[in-house]
Amino acid sequence: MKYIESVKFHGELSGYLNDIPAVEWLAENGELELHSEVTFFVGENGAGKSTLLEAIALAAGFNAEGGSRNFSFSTRDTHSGLYDNITLSRGIVRPKDGFFLRAESLYNSATYIDELDEIPCGAPRISEGFGGSLHARSHGESFIATVKNRFFGNGLYILDEPEAALSPTRQLTMLGLIRDLVGENSQFIIATHSPILMSYPNAEILCFSGDGISAVGYRQTEHYQITKQFLDNPERMLGIIFGENG
Repeated sequence: MKYIESVKFHGELSGYLNDIPAVEWLAENGELELHSEVTFFVGENGAGKSTLLEAIALAAGFNAEGGSRNFSFSTRDTHSGLYDNITLSRGIVRPKDGFFLRAESLYNSATYIDELDEIPCGAPRISEGFGGSLHARSHGESFIATVKNRFFGNGLYILDEPEAALSPTRQLTMLGLIRDLVGENSQFIIATHSPILMSYPNAEILCFSGDGISAVGYRQTEHYQITKQFLDNPERMLGIIFGENG
């Protein structure tokens, strides 16, 4: 199920957004189509992955620091104004659930949930929907608990660099959770550096580079190639890095 079919640009770029090739590409081309239920944004740091992902999340109605559409906290206003320049082309069916999950601000989301629990309103504690207080778990376990307990299916889920919170084993767990949720009519848009996550079958991988945004195959990604080269011969790669070869 695809709830977002494309991202359309309108207006003019301003400020530092002019210096991000992927954003400039979107402005020049006018539209970025999404062809799969699972889409990965990949590329070097600073390529614009998280900037565009955040803009999509905001345009979809999510809180800038993460959470569902009902989350309204803000610890620091750092998001770009790109969301004002994009329109989401949506499918006929609207998602019944959704979540914007950022590894870097999960702590802030967990704090917000605990603060809501302290409000006397007679309703069930919000943290119960997450399997208990996220602060009672490690960073990685709270991330997995959120996906397991709070992602209900029939939803739009936007994840920003989830591997920052997850061990390789937990990244494999995440692949299984994504597969289950896709089977329950969900769509994922994920910015990642993880060759484990981007191996998801039939996913669309969009590479953000100095040339803009282009679709690539899994084994053509720099992430896969460099990781494979390193694991095949770590001594040789370390020698190159330390200037000890040749």
